[in-house]
Amino acid sequence: MKKIVLAGGCFWGVEAYFKRVRGILATKSGYANGITEEVTYKEVCTGKTGHVEACFLEYDEKILPLRMVLNHLFRIIDPTLLNKQGGDSGTQYRTGIYYMDLEDREAIEQYIEDQRNSYSNPIVVEVEKLDKFYDAEEFHQEYLEKNPSGYCHINFSLLKDKERQEPVRKK
Repeated sequence: MKKIVLAGGCFWGVEAYFKRVRGILATKSGYANGITEEVTYKEVCTGKTGHVEACFLEYDEKILPLRMVLNHLFRIIDPTLLNKQGGDSGTQYRTGIYYMDLEDREAIEQYIEDQRNSYSNPIVVEVEKLDKFYDAEEFHQEYLEKNPSGYCHINFSLLKDKERQEPVRKK
């Protein structure tokens, strides 16, 4: 089992999308890599904490290798937009890949390098070691399951049938 934290705009859609991906074992919405401790959604929204809305993933690398995890992320984001995805804007909505295993860094950087020619604008996805991760409030966990008509910038039809699993529960 491997772990990684991904940011792709609002965490509601990132969590809901990845819960449906075959090989994902657990998901959790939260806040990553800011400068304050024990942060809240209200504080993150000020843009002063440096945190990003993110999704913690546990995955089975035998079913879903890291490169495939990154393929899914790049499928649902525009990696050339800085601090914006869909209708959301602000530093908390930046895109990012936050690794825990140092060995993953080289693979992530190689993946991004391999993608550069696919875009006319520079890729601005943040790649950093995960410094800290705080769970989002319960209200935000599995938000789109609790609120099926809630806002989401992600197109779930991008997930192919052969890639799908029944949604996993939060971690």
